[in-house]
Amino acid sequence: MNQTREKIYFASDFHLGAPNEKESLIREKRIISWLDQIKNDAKEIYLVGDIFDFWFEYKNAIPKGFVRFQGKIAELTDSGIPIHIFTGNHDMWIFDYIPKELGCTLYREPIIKEYGSKKFYIGHGDGLGPGDNKYKMLKSVFTSKVCQWAFARIHPNLGIGIANAWSRKSRRTNLSYDEVFHGEEKEQLIIYCKDYIKKDNSIDYFIFGHRHLPLEIKINEKTSYFNLGEWIKHNTYAVFDGENLELKTF
Repeated sequence: MNQTREKIYFASDFHLGAPNEKESLIREKRIISWLDQIKNDAKEIYLVGDIFDFWFEYKNAIPKGFVRFQGKIAELTDSGIPIHIFTGNHDMWIFDYIPKELGCTLYREPIIKEYGSKKFYIGHGDGLGPGDNKYKMLKSVFTSKVCQWAFARIHPNLGIGIANAWSRKSRRTNLSYDEVFHGEEKEQLIIYCKDYIKKDNSIDYFIFGHRHLPLEIKINEKTSYFNLGEWIKHNTYAVFDGENLELKTF
């Protein structure tokens, strides 16, 4: 591997497909430009959920579109750059196509990784922390084998059409919806981080997506919480240079 590849990149919430084909394609090309910019010094790349606004893999069919993005990911993994993809609340029905065809490693739950002297807790962030019980119940249904089997029985034209209509109504991709920081005492992921380090204070960085706000919050003197934001409005990502983690805007 090229010795200049020493940085680790994190991004999330591309929501490819939203809110329509035209705007999604513009965003897809912007993401590819970012990937082209970082590929020469990227040691690893983490895409931390909601890459697609909707995704479901039938046995012999996948949602159309996003071929430029898929081709770029395959190019990067073929060049030797490990790419880690997390499922999010919009694309939890990624199965084996992305890992097999694009050469990525897929995660459905948060993971812990160590780079140098730093320990990272990485996940999409949906369903973590207190509250949001309605979503947690829905997630348990959608991740069940019975639900996935039943949806797979629906013809792709109808199934993908229904799912896309549902995603468009989600406040997570409604461009008129302003994400507002609710304060540390009310932010579910900050509460989750604070509770987690009571059990394990070895974490240096919590890295999540989902919230759609680029955030850097000190949990204590050692630990920070980073939210990666999104690429509909913010176009933000994080980069670790071996010593420090920093939020940046493309």
